[in-house]
Amino acid sequence: MRFVQLYHRGWDSHGTSPGDDIVHSLPQRCKETDQATAALLKDLKQRGLLEETLVVWGGEFGRTPMNEKRNNSMYLGRDHHPRAFTMWLAGAGVRKGITIGATDELGYNVVEDKVHVHDLHATILHLMGLEHTKLTYRFQGRDFRLTDVAGTLVQKLLA
Repeated sequence: MRFVQLYHRGWDSHGTSPGDDIVHSLPQRCKETDQATAALLKDLKQRGLLEETLVVWGGEFGRTPMNEKRNNSMYLGRDHHPRAFTMWLAGAGVRKGITIGATDELGYNVVEDKVHVHDLHATILHLMGLEHTKLTYRFQGRDFRLTDVAGTLVQKLLA
């Protein structure tokens, strides 16, 4: 199977320098990616390829829901946030039009349908036609695999 990964650098917005503040950089990053992402999905669907192409859009982790001033900087930013983050999936085997999970009113803690990263990885591998439990190998007396010998499929996500 072919696998393509696209990156867009510059999402940090920690607010440590001009142009890195969340107020100015986030709208610019969204402008740079939203139109291209919509075009990709439209093109895949138009060509009949979306049914067999899995699109995963996300980042390495979440961002805190509040602005911060770091190191007495005058520019606002957001810090890394390991408790909650947003990703979306489309195409090959993904149920259309659903939202899974919710955070508290501050966007800080998950309060509904928490999906562990191992479960997300197991589900993505399943959608790619791979059984994550069969990717186990033994090393120095311990079983290892991409989902760290954990992970269950997120059934609500599957079409």
